[in-house]
Amino acid sequence: MDTTQTTEAIDRPRRRFFGHAAATIAAVQLGRMTSADAQVAPVQPAPPAMPGSGASFGPLKQVDAGVLNVGYAESGPADGPPVILLHGWPYDIHSFVDVAPLLASAGFRVIVPYLRGYGTTRFLSDDVMRNGQQAALAVDLLALMGAINIEKATLAGFDWGARAANIFAALWPERCKAMVSVSGYLIGSQEAGKMPLPPKVEYQWWYQYYFATDRGRAGYANYTRDFARLIWQLASPKWNFDDATFDRSAAAFDNPDHVDIVIHNYRWRLGLAEGSPRYDELERRLAAFPDISVPTITLEGDANGAPHPDPGTYAKKFTGKYEHRQLTGGIGHNLPQEAPQAFAEAVINAARMG
Repeated sequence: MDTTQTTEAIDRPRRRFFGHAAATIAAVQLGRMTSADAQVAPVQPAPPAMPGSGASFGPLKQVDAGVLNVGYAESGPADGPPVILLHGWPYDIHSFVDVAPLLASAGFRVIVPYLRGYGTTRFLSDDVMRNGQQAALAVDLLALMGAINIEKATLAGFDWGARAANIFAALWPERCKAMVSVSGYLIGSQEAGKMPLPPKVEYQWWYQYYFATDRGRAGYANYTRDFARLIWQLASPKWNFDDATFDRSAAAFDNPDHVDIVIHNYRWRLGLAEGSPRYDELERRLAAFPDISVPTITLEGDANGAPHPDPGTYAKKFTGKYEHRQLTGGIGHNLPQEAPQAFAEAVINAARMG
């Protein structure tokens, strides 16, 4: 899961999680979009598929991009306006398995990559640091866009993915048409991560402090799937996901670099692990908590058990066209999988704003 402690309390500690069967939304027929400025019909309601129906992506693609060979799903017309969907921890690309067909039907070219340390994404060299710091994931996105010839895209994500999108939009706004970010502004810094919080708040970051110990690293390595299931349950207390839904995503954690990336990510935030010097300048810029000028829609669920700030605390960080949407109905942290229709609508609306 992703949220960062900042001087503005932009991220708060993770809270509870639990399970509810994701209502899978069938793809609907929408007006095709053929350019970045084309008009798109609104997503129409579609009857949910039965829980555990086994919805999945087709064959994945692989491409060398920066230090990685990235695995990604792609759907929609090749000449459609690009949308890149970014998952978080401990989730995977299947958080968007019901969002992608909705966007593809609307005429978008939809790209859903595995982040470093997940699924079929692999490092190209054994000598590259298994680095989970925030700037690394945004640079991965920049490299992926170059590798698949995308000059500018709408970005949408949650958790680690929302943070990567935030960073990308802040550092390279000319490459970001618009953005959808669950839980708002997630850019952090090591310095902010060192600041103590009230005990009740610190308690909710229990897993981060667990990961800071050798015992915690060993525990996550030995019980990766059990750990992930617990986080799912705590973060989405009203999402009754079934075993098939969880197992489909949990396969992504078998990546040989997964444990190293996750542990480094959380230790780096607390200043307990060094980052890579190649990202130092970017991290200096991010430590100033830059404003985001690209058109943005932020989303929040009414049952998000992960720590998240009040939208009023981050609205001022978005200086371009901006809208916040609060979703009701027991929607938790894995918002795109729990509310795919609303997430897809937000992406389409944000793209229109751009």
